[in-house]
Amino acid sequence: MIEIAWIFPRHLGTYGDRGNLLALEYRGARRGIAVRSHAVEPGERLPAADLILIGGGQDRFQASVAEAVAALRDAIAARCRDGAVVLGVCAGYQILGHFHQLPDGRRIPGLGLLDVETVAGGDRMIGKIVVEPHPDTGLASRIVGFENHSGRTHLGSDHDLRPLGRVVAGRGNDGRDAHEGAFKGNVFGTYLHGPLLPNNPELCDLLLRRALQRRGQSGELAPLDDAVERAAAAAFEEISR
Repeated sequence: MIEIAWIFPRHLGTYGDRGNLLALEYRGARRGIAVRSHAVEPGERLPAADLILIGGGQDRFQASVAEAVAALRDAIAARCRDGAVVLGVCAGYQILGHFHQLPDGRRIPGLGLLDVETVAGGDRMIGKIVVEPHPDTGLASRIVGFENHSGRTHLGSDHDLRPLGRVVAGRGNDGRDAHEGAFKGNVFGTYLHGPLLPNNPELCDLLLRRALQRRGQSGELAPLDDAVERAAAAAFEEISR
């Protein structure tokens, strides 16, 4: 059994981010692994979780749940210290960092799980994106998705922090340094919607394996026929050229 906590889905679940949960459930079920999810709404306590999902949302929604996010900071940090896996997408990625500075100068504090900071930019970075994964991820396949964000995210000096990958097509974290996303240990942040995990089964399985390892299991996963997913990713890369 893998327990998943889905944080504030009514506020942070745009651009099909629910598909990430569905992909984890589907790929787990195909292997006989039970996956149970819990939607966490503002004001509720964080349940026991092996994997925590934080999706995207507009700035106003992100600002509206800032206090509720802060109320979960210690609980989420404790889960991470205990080996839980975290995936933050877009606003969720920004929340994993130190803060997100809005166009009016207000700063929305984050969880501080990744040494990154986000500052609003003058234009939105929108479109398909292809990423060569960082070698430390262990991923062999390129990561594909759709980005739509005005925030410019900058990686800090934490020597254990890595970009999720190098931008091949698209804009990435800030449109300048060719980095996309960031990760440290079991905490992953990215701007890739699409949703992310159905389009990238290898990454989905990476999260499943680490969640199983937190449960004291080997994390070995039976292979699945990913021909459809591979064909979709190849088509995605072709369109992005």
